Amino acid sequence: MALKGLDIFKLTPKKNCKECGSPTCMAFAMKVASGAVPIEKCPHMSADALASLSEATAPLMKSITVGAGATEHKLGGETVLFRHEKTLVNRNLYAVTLCSCMSADEIDAKIEEVKKVDYERIGEREYVEFLYLNYAGNGADAYVALVNKAMAAERALVLNCADADVAKAALDVCKAAKPILNGASKDNLDAMNAAATAAGVTLGVTGADISEIYDNIKALEGKGNKNLIIDCTGADAKQTFANAVMVRRGNLKDQDRSLGYPSIVNLAKIAEGDLHMQTALAAAFTLRYGSIIVMEKMTYAEALALYGLRQNIFTDPQKPMKVEPGIYALNGADENSVCSLTVDFALTYFLVSGEYERSKCPVNLLITDASGMSVLTAWAAGKFSAGTIKKFFDENDIENKIKSRTLIIPGKVAVMKGEIEAKLPGWNVVVGPMEAVQLVKFIKDYTA
Repeated sequence: MALKGLDIFKLTPKKNCKECGSPTCMAFAMKVASGAVPIEKCPHMSADALASLSEATAPLMKSITVGAGATEHKLGGETVLFRHEKTLVNRNLYAVTLCSCMSADEIDAKIEEVKKVDYERIGEREYVEFLYLNYAGNGADAYVALVNKAMAAERALVLNCADADVAKAALDVCKAAKPILNGASKDNLDAMNAAATAAGVTLGVTGADISEIYDNIKALEGKGNKNLIIDCTGADAKQTFANAVMVRRGNLKDQDRSLGYPSIVNLAKIAEGDLHMQTALAAAFTLRYGSIIVMEKMTYAEALALYGLRQNIFTDPQKPMKVEPGIYALNGADENSVCSLTVDFALTYFLVSGEYERSKCPVNLLITDASGMSVLTAWAAGKFSAGTIKKFFDENDIENKIKSRTLIIPGKVAVMKGEIEAKLPGWNVVVGPMEAVQLVKFIKDYTA
């Protein structure tokens, strides 16, 4: 159970100091309980008290670091079940499977395919973060060869291998990369735990059902291993989903720390050969509760949908997603192409840029800083006005960078036309349509 502020207050030494003196000790304890201040800030706590309280006041779900260097990722650490309650901490990550049963050429081709999905969206790199390496029982040499090829791809690794001896051989060549060793079950618990702890890597725990998974976790914790990840994959999608939900709710609602670990869901296993079903399930587990989501392959079609969904879920609801203000040349636009103005709210940008790209007409899309607000909200808040537009033009040297003097503004702020013309003498300010979907016809007719 997580300690409340009153529990911490009772255990805190009553010293008259700035951090926890008697007038402020209760306030300090409440801050510790809420996570605003670490318990170590109290200079009068004994080492034993600090040790016990630090664990008790830590988030119910452990934050696990896997990978190393450029492939390092954090998983878990969540404090709420739903995004609207507060915010989610560490976004889920995607993995693509490789198998030791594949030929060298097949492995190379699939790795190259994985590397093609790598792009930036709203300031974040979107790519396949993990390679999930299945052991097919064809010997340590074949598996080690697969691991060596995967390491060269510069992705974090999940070693899905239930054979402890083969796992040790694989870890000997990749333990510095801090992979996840997945496959600990009741049948191999001791051997897999020994292999993972000796290499200093995270161990993936699985079981036939949620009860067996829980028993295996308790057994590993009893051996002192809390560097774990839970493989929630069941016999089918229904059981997998149930496992993932029960693990998360058992941890965050029932405050059971033995369920407080990130999770793996292997969709390549439960929907083998059906990429469309895997994509649909991946969307569900992006929402509920896969920390690492494993698929057979990832193409741009899947990536655009899943990564866009992930960005919407794993952002602070109080901080809207924004794009960088500046000039975005669309469809080969140059200095002579017309300009179109809108705000930096990510949704607005993608709607407007998408319609302009569909029109095939060259347009310089000007994105001005509006604190991530939509057009009307920014206008009402004074963030999108003739003055802010003039400031944006000056800061980005628009007058010298672009020879065109046509500026299309959103139809919803047509009232700004005269004010903008007054601030930008020499510019022909054109009122655009009310909705983004009307932009294709509008720009085609205007530039015809």
